[in-house]
Amino acid sequence: MTNQEISDGAMLNFYPDSLGGKLSDAVRFLQQPELGDAFSYLYILPSLFNTDLDRGFSVKDYGFNPELAAPEDLDNIKALGLSLKLDFILNHASVLSPQFQDLLENGENSKYADFFINWNKFWENCGKMTDKGYIQPDDKYLKEMFFRKLGLPLLMVEMPNGQSVPYWNTFYQQINENEPDLKKRYLGQMDLNTKSPLVWDFYDNTLQTLSSYGAKIVRLDAFAYASKELGKRNFLNEPEIWDLLSQVKILADKRSITLLPEIHASYSEKIYLKLSQKGYIVYDFFLPGLVIDALEHHNSELLALWATELAANGIRTVNMLGCHDGIPLLDLKGLVPDERILALIDLTVSRGGYVKNLHGQKNVYYQVNATYYSALGEDDRKMLLARALQIFMPGKPQVWYLDLFAGKNDHQAVIRAGRDGHKEINRTNLTAEQIAAGMEQEITLKQLKLLRFRNACPAFGFDAHITASCPSPEELTVTWENNGATARLNANLAKAAFDITATNSSGQTVFQYESV
Repeated sequence: MTNQEISDGAMLNFYPDSLGGKLSDAVRFLQQPELGDAFSYLYILPSLFNTDLDRGFSVKDYGFNPELAAPEDLDNIKALGLSLKLDFILNHASVLSPQFQDLLENGENSKYADFFINWNKFWENCGKMTDKGYIQPDDKYLKEMFFRKLGLPLLMVEMPNGQSVPYWNTFYQQINENEPDLKKRYLGQMDLNTKSPLVWDFYDNTLQTLSSYGAKIVRLDAFAYASKELGKRNFLNEPEIWDLLSQVKILADKRSITLLPEIHASYSEKIYLKLSQKGYIVYDFFLPGLVIDALEHHNSELLALWATELAANGIRTVNMLGCHDGIPLLDLKGLVPDERILALIDLTVSRGGYVKNLHGQKNVYYQVNATYYSALGEDDRKMLLARALQIFMPGKPQVWYLDLFAGKNDHQAVIRAGRDGHKEINRTNLTAEQIAAGMEQEITLKQLKLLRFRNACPAFGFDAHITASCPSPEELTVTWENNGATARLNANLAKAAFDITATNSSGQTVFQYESV
């Protein structure tokens, strides 16, 4: 059971500046009649808060970014009857956070001296000190560790006494050698020490803040990195990470918040199943690749297999097509043959996407950065069928704002972003004029019609009975039944065509749709 009962209605996902420039512009977009009843939740990405690096995921504090949002925006969202999903970054905070700034100012005398992870203290007696001032851990420890980037995950930080001290830094860092101001010379996402009571006070206070904003779902970003232990992988350390999640859940339960732990792992590892068995709602990172694979191979068998597994095991998910990060591919290992995954990568790259590999290793594919529409060959029929498949697969549908408008790969945004700017290909900030033009597109209006149906039809629900079958390899039928109401999708992947029929508890047809 999740922390609280949440609806399975569709959720719109965007940055606060994605739809017009500010969150208030997004609210005006949502107030349009065509958007009425299409969504029940909003997932607003964390540049809503005061952040610096990584488009919002390096948080200085969880107050509103005054350039993008104001408290009255959330009041207006509530007035629309929409609930919120927000991010909490468990693993790290910005160099510019008040806690790290206090550490920079006061060094070992800081109240927050153990709030972050002093690399040398962590690895004391477990390696050799280098001439650069950090401990190089012994090979017996390093061989077990999982690395997000080349080199050791640390950032050398200058303390008040002039000494440079290494602190654990799993994710982004930015060093400006010629910047004289210490506070601006380096930025980084500094890992938190979960063994510090002050970190747990911070977790408690942050969840209270998010709850006060109206958050009903909180996505735990990078949670799998939060637990650090000598001799372990330091990614999903077991059992420590489950103990940590349990403690966070206690804090969330006090606020009736549902936790959504975010993790990428291959299908074969069954982490999604373990999360579900421990009572968490999980991300369906398999669906985006499965849908493209099915449409390209005109074969629905793996989609039916996945839908059946989810339904049989009672796994509650948030599913998606596009998102702010990219199209997951590593996750498909063990579900889709490796050669088909590689073919999927090559196809998406041939359509203008970028491959994201972990620390340069071509055999460790993580995700492809592309808009979902471009990954589908910029084909309106395939985009509409992909949306229909999504809303009939088990789970709470999450919709990336750019997919609604059939957004194409934004290569100019990648160029403007410079090094490591590949993710900007699918993060185009739309102007009011672009939104108005998009709302005249058939592909936009048809998707919204399907989403309004998904939100209103009583056949859907986390407790509904779901069956999926393949009358032939290229055909898929998915049926939902709930309290006498039914909804059925018949899809032909070879023709990129589908029809939908829904009946109420009296057997009367209440919705029919046929793609043309």
